[in-house]
Amino acid sequence: MPKKDAPLRSDAQRNRERILEVALAELTHCADAPLSVIAKKAGVGQGTFYRNFPNREALVLEIYRHEMQQVADSAAHLLATRDPERALRAWMDRLAEFALAKAGLADALRQVTSAPGSPSKPAHTPVSSAAELLLRANEQAGIIRPGITADDFLLAIAGLWQLAPHEDWQPRANRLLDLVMDGLRTGAPGR
Repeated sequence: MPKKDAPLRSDAQRNRERILEVALAELTHCADAPLSVIAKKAGVGQGTFYRNFPNREALVLEIYRHEMQQVADSAAHLLATRDPERALRAWMDRLAEFALAKAGLADALRQVTSAPGSPSKPAHTPVSSAAELLLRANEQAGIIRPGITADDFLLAIAGLWQLAPHEDWQPRANRLLDLVMDGLRTGAPGR
């Protein structure tokens, strides 16, 4: 039996990634998507599916963790390819896209974390770390006021999660995020 932390064989890793990709699409579309449908669309047998994800909770929590890590990882790339202000604003757009385009996933996450005895929702640690990275770069460049924390920032953009995902949310999200950017800039030493 392989060790729990042993790296997956390349075919096993491809199966796992394919399951996650299909599950993300299916659960975003319908929070109650049957696991058997996800396995079939991913082209894996039930045994392979359940070896990777023994239950719905494990699957949903891993998708959430994986997607949040991708959002977080994009912060460093954006800082490497853009000035700090544009990197922060582009990352905010990426976060909004995740929040609203994946509303079905949020429903699935609520389902698996709201039942008595269920696992708790994962912390936003990677996203908080990414926000902190972008905020410090902007603070050092004199673009935003000093002392804004990742917690402050995440509370300020929490309105994203109040937007209706099935409506034309992008103009409202852009307006909200522009307001947040204006607030971050107020009192900045470089302004």
